[in-house]
Formats: sequence, C-alpha cells, structure tokens
Amino acid sequence: MSNPPAPRTEGPTSRACYHWPSVGIFILLLGSVIVASRSFLMPVVLAFLLSLTFSPIRRGMSRLGIAPFVTAVTVIVFIIGLTGAAIMGLSQPVQSYAKNAPQIMRDVEWKLRGLNSAMDNMAKASDEVEKLADGGTSTTRSDPERVIVDKPSLLQNAVANTPVIIAQLVMTLALLFFMIASGDMFYEKIIQASPTFSDKRRALKIMFQIERKISRYFLTITLINACLGIAIGLVLYLAGMPNPAVFGVMAFVLNYIPFLGAVSGAAVTFAIGIVSLDTVGEAGLMASIYLGMNAVEGQLITPYAVGRSLRLNPVVVFLMVAFWGWAWSVIGMVIAVPMLITLRAFSEYVPTLRNLRIFLSDRATPAEDSLARTEKTSGTM
Repeated sequence: MSNPPAPRTEGPTSRACYHWPSVGIFILLLGSVIVASRSFLMPVVLAFLLSLTFSPIRRGMSRLGIAPFVTAVTVIVFIIGLTGAAIMGLSQPVQSYAKNAPQIMRDVEWKLRGLNSAMDNMAKASDEVEKLADGGTSTTRSDPERVIVDKPSLLQNAVANTPVIIAQLVMTLALLFFMIASGDMFYEKIIQASPTFSDKRRALKIMFQIERKISRYFLTITLINACLGIAIGLVLYLAGMPNPAVFGVMAFVLNYIPFLGAVSGAAVTFAIGIVSLDTVGEAGLMASIYLGMNAVEGQLITPYAVGRSLRLNPVVVFLMVAFWGWAWSVIGMVIAVPMLITLRAFSEYVPTLRNLRIFLSDRATPAEDSLARTEKTSGTM
C-alpha cells in the first residue's frame, strides 16, 4: 500500500501572498466609503475630534462640581458666538471680495500683462517650431465656433451651498453637545467591552493618550494661529494693506492646513494686493510678509510648542493632507493631522503596529538621540 500524501502546509510566503491582496482590497473599499459618505462622516469625525479637544476642559469643570451638561451648553454657545461675531465683523469686506471676484481676476490679469505677453510669445515660438518640424506646411483649418457659458459667480456658489453647510454645522454641534454632555460614558463602555483586565488597562491608556495629544494639538495650534493672525493683521496694517483684519482671520483659519494653507493665503494676499495697491511690487511685498511670517511660525514656533511627541513625518503629513483634501475638501485638510496623531497614539500601544509608529514619526534631532541613548544607558545600569 502506498503511503497517503502528506498534508500540505503553507509557509509564511504563501500566507503573505493571501494577506496583502486582502489588505489592498480593504484599503480601496475604505477609501471608497470615505469619499462616498463624506456628507455624513465629516460632521461625525469633526465632532469626535472636537469632543476630545474639550474633554480636559469638561473633566476640569466636573472637578469643580459643574455638570457635563452645563459645560456642553457653554462650549456650544461659545463656538456659535465666536463664529457669529467673526462672520458679522468680516461679512462686508469678504462679501465685497467674493462679489467682485471676476473683476479682481481681470485686474490681476491686466496688471500681469507683461508675464502674459511673454507666455504668448513662447506659445507662438512653439507653433513656429511645430511648423518647421512638419516641413513648413500648414493646413488651413476653420476655427470651431466658440460657445460662451456663463458660470455662476463665487457668491452664487456660496449661496447655493449654504443649506448643506448649515446642515453639516448643525449636525456637528448637536453631536458635539451630546458627546460632551455624556461625560465619560464612552470610556466606561470601552472598559466594559474589554474582556480582560490587561485589555481594559490598555484601552484606557490608548483613549487617554489620544485625548491628551489631540487636545494638546488643537489648543496649542489654535493659540499659535490666533497669535499669527493678530501679528499678520498688524504688520499688514502698518504696511498699508486694506482690510488687514480679513487677512489676519484668513491666516488664523488657513494655518490649520499644513503646507498648503500658507501658500494659498499668500496667493490670495498677492491677488488682492495687485487690485488694491498701486504696483505689483507692493503686492509681492505683502505676499512675502504673509508667507515669511508663516514660515517663521512653521519652522521655529510650532515645532518647539507642540513638542517631539506630536511631530510627524512631513512626507506622510503632505500625502495625508492631499488625500483628505481630495476626499473631504477643506475640512479634510484640517483634520488630516489630528487623524495622523490619533493613528500614531494608537500604534504606540499595539506591538504589531510598531513599524507604523516609526514610519509616522519625524526624524529625531541629534540632541534627542543623545538624550535617548543616555536614558537607555542609565536604565540598563
């Protein structure tokens, strides 16, 4: 009798061949769900991040004997009041800029006509090269009939999207209210759902770590952005820029978006400066002031203020900002860094995600490497 065939065993390579396609399919499906469900997920994620930001405040108020419900009402009233005051104070200049956006772009194009002329000459030279490459022959073609389509203005688009924006804001504030008013209920449910004591302890550590880092990031960045906005507004006012408060608020808001926020703000400052000021050089000076102050803040102040534990790989940050901006527009770019901070904090307590944590972290400075080696040496002695 012949021996039965030995059972077939799968090695690590075979398991990896089955594993990675599943991971790829999961990532594609997750990305599709994120894009398709943006109208629902954006308010939910934003409310979750804001609740983590205000959790230390709510917990401190509870120690003083103030109920979470009262804290939730106070936070919502504060957000609505601050937003309403900003809108009322800046509505007139912003509405004027939005209404005159087509005229502003025409004025920018006219003042930059020298650059446009150079680009036209380059285009003509390119056409001549193509004719020479074709043997100097040219075919007579009738130009197609041009159809001019009137596009809605920026103000009309804003008015059309206002109901959707208001609905998402209402959902965000309502969910934020319930999450703050519920106190530590979610923490208690997570602990109750964990099967063992070690799992309960680790889950609690992860939640408090995420809460601490998110609240520290948002509160620190908000304070830095406020100081930056005030500084830019004052400097532009002294430099003679009209409506400097608008640019200060713009700097405050756009600085939540890494990399792209400063560039976008400088571009807007340059465009409006071309229309409002006498020369292109003055407009370039205003944009340089805006961009330079953002650069000082981004390279010196923010890294020192947020600390090593919140610094991330800049390449990953840029890619995440680009992805979330594509998926969820401006809100996505704002929450890209908090999502990365959450993922990194989670990976610190999961051994299998150690490589992900290393990949998400920024490069350590020589002083930090020396300090880490010193602590490691002292710990082994």
